[in-house]
Amino acid sequence: MTAEVPHLEAQGLQVERGGALLLDIPALAVAAGETLALVGPNGAGKSTLLLCLAGLWRPSAGQILCRGEPVGHGAGSLPYRRRIAVVFQEPLLLDTSVFRNVATGLALRKTPHREAEERVLENLERFRITHLRDRSARTLSGGEAQRTSLARAFAVNPEVLFLDEPLTALDPPTRDALLDDLAVSLRQTGTTAVFATHDRLEALRLADRLLVLRSGRIAQIGPPTDVMNRPVDEFVASFVGMDTVLAGRVLQVDAGTLVVEVDGRQVEAVGEAGPGDAVLLGIRPENVTLLRASPPEGTSARNRFPARVEKITPQGPVQKVYLDCGFPLTAFVTQRSLEDLQLRPGTAVIASCKATGVHVFRARR
Repeated sequence: MTAEVPHLEAQGLQVERGGALLLDIPALAVAAGETLALVGPNGAGKSTLLLCLAGLWRPSAGQILCRGEPVGHGAGSLPYRRRIAVVFQEPLLLDTSVFRNVATGLALRKTPHREAEERVLENLERFRITHLRDRSARTLSGGEAQRTSLARAFAVNPEVLFLDEPLTALDPPTRDALLDDLAVSLRQTGTTAVFATHDRLEALRLADRLLVLRSGRIAQIGPPTDVMNRPVDEFVASFVGMDTVLAGRVLQVDAGTLVVEVDGRQVEAVGEAGPGDAVLLGIRPENVTLLRASPPEGTSARNRFPARVEKITPQGPVQKVYLDCGFPLTAFVTQRSLEDLQLRPGTAVIASCKATGVHVFRARR
């Protein structure tokens, strides 16, 4: 039995400009129907990688393959580019009606009139802009314009859809609504997609896998839950929202549970290390529970730290609580919990978390 050929693949991909290596991707494969999110800080190489994969930027070395066939360069990439669609941060609409904008790609592909009309109407409805069909693109809001751009992309039934930070310029309510519609559309159509974003929450809502880029190289790639909860190093941990990263040394190992000394306190964690090893411990704020008194005996939260609240900041539907436990720690609480616990700067609390909620990894050498 042979392995399935990836829908999209990069081999030995490099981009060099002015003597600097901007991108270095030895190997990357995207499966059919998969949504791969490219995440990382500004300048990490997200857009460069996406444009190379889309055949819009010629790499200095390496090749792109679609269904096992090499993608050409220049005019040689046109057959491939007719099989894909790209959506940018700017919608780039023509000065005509919404209907005609959505039909643009179909007209360029010489799709028969009746079929083209059916596809346009289907995607106007998909992105909830049927009522705008006769509206001039010049009169659209930012969200309406991006919905039109996405409808145009989906109308051509692309083999691969490339999305280069398409929601960045939108206000939060508009972005959230469009993100939901995009997630549903990708799931319903089974379209293979590569999505570049600096917003990890967008990536989590869309992606089957996350690829974290650092200085043009792959720092980590894997399912979102793996990357979020088991980052390979401190850089990835900080980028995916693992606020607390503590340096410690393993005191002992008991049935897979590590006892780690951190600033004179003992923290239990589950991971791979031996006595005497220097390790980093990562704790996500959602894995920390706050109480005004010690938890009852028998609880599975074996880590219990007397702490004092330093500050509290709103984080959308939750509040982030910054704690001093002898080391810094953060926790998420709901507004209701904030009120019930009467939390404010200076409040004494007990911070607890399970050993399984503490991620163990090695410091970069």
